[in-house]
Amino acid sequence: MNPEPSTAGRPDALVVGGGIGGLGAAFALARKGLRVRVLEQAGEFGEVGAGLQIAPNCTRILAEYGLLEEVEALGVLPENMVMRDALDSRELTRLDLRDLERRYGFPYMVVHRSDLHGVLLRACRRAGVDLRTGRRVADYENTGGGALVRLEDGGTQEAALVVAADGLHSAARRKLVGDAVVDSGHVAYRAAVPIELARGNGIAEKDVTLYVGPRCHFVQYALRGGEMFNQVAVFEAAGPENRGAPDELDAAFAGACDPVRKGIPLMWRDRRWRMLDREPVDTWVHGRIALLGDAAHPPLQYMAQGAVMAIEDGWVLAEHCARSAATAPAGARPDWDAALAAYQAVRTEHCRRVLTTARAWGELWHLDGERRLRRNAILRARDTYDYSFTDWVYGPTALAPDEEPPMFTPIPLSSAPAEDPGGGTP
Repeated sequence: MNPEPSTAGRPDALVVGGGIGGLGAAFALARKGLRVRVLEQAGEFGEVGAGLQIAPNCTRILAEYGLLEEVEALGVLPENMVMRDALDSRELTRLDLRDLERRYGFPYMVVHRSDLHGVLLRACRRAGVDLRTGRRVADYENTGGGALVRLEDGGTQEAALVVAADGLHSAARRKLVGDAVVDSGHVAYRAAVPIELARGNGIAEKDVTLYVGPRCHFVQYALRGGEMFNQVAVFEAAGPENRGAPDELDAAFAGACDPVRKGIPLMWRDRRWRMLDREPVDTWVHGRIALLGDAAHPPLQYMAQGAVMAIEDGWVLAEHCARSAATAPAGARPDWDAALAAYQAVRTEHCRRVLTTARAWGELWHLDGERRLRRNAILRARDTYDYSFTDWVYGPTALAPDEEPPMFTPIPLSSAPAEDPGGGTP
């Protein structure tokens, strides 16, 4: 456990959780002049995992924070996002990511999760955030002037605001909402390996490539300036006994095209991730305790917006804290209740849309038979420069409900022919 820093007075905000969402929120609040303390349960700050995709709605915030160049130097700016059929490798649709940057004003990038986490950690240190490790929070309570957390070692910490950024299995979510995680029945395997190991597999080093279905998908892109290659293999797992074991991984992709089959042996086989989310909820704020990131809205990964939404949450919360303080007498702290109400009013609906759309996209990606062919026909008909399916999410982050853009209009599968362009049928 770290020794207590000299900044032992009560902070304005306690952030529980030192992941990307927690550090992003801590930095956002600190740069608005608030005293912030982060409580991380692990013995040191760090992130596990592999690659992240960071869309323009997040790189816009990183640019405002003065962090985008540092993240870009550690990541990759891909040229295209290409969706292909996992069985025959034919291209279905693509996004021109250079044109996407022109449309939204900020780039689409990919970065190793630990690299983005490191950038946020260094930013918090520079901003004077009080960073404490080895603090496992067991309980949350509201008080007369704010909220407190109870630690497993018996200690307590208090602040005017407590931000619960404690992840998918959040103790705050369990106490305040009491719902259960939802298991999609899919399992993910990941790998980030030296790119030389993948170069003979027919990879596209300058693109994000997504191979879809049936009942599986496979994602590939380069990391760390092109020195590493990231892969994610997701498939529908069998029964509850040893669900998603490596032999299931091999079987799920046995009928896939060559670039996918050649990539499967590179996957890390000593770990796998169940694809879990939760039902959307409208109440994230309970007194002076606010849920943030995966504690509030853990998504399935199909839209690559999990880390992005967490960073957006912190930015929105900090903006509303600053706005409420700006109308107060000089030297006064924010109107915490007003700021929290404004945060909840705008973020719950946006994140509900992302959660439900991610589920729908997962179903779309994994189709088989006639429905797969109809999906493919719809995707092939899409114009590369049609942004009607991305404007609602990649544009500027809304600060009020009336700033939230309208959703896209879904295209029904029944509107497309169930014929293979090469003349085949289901």
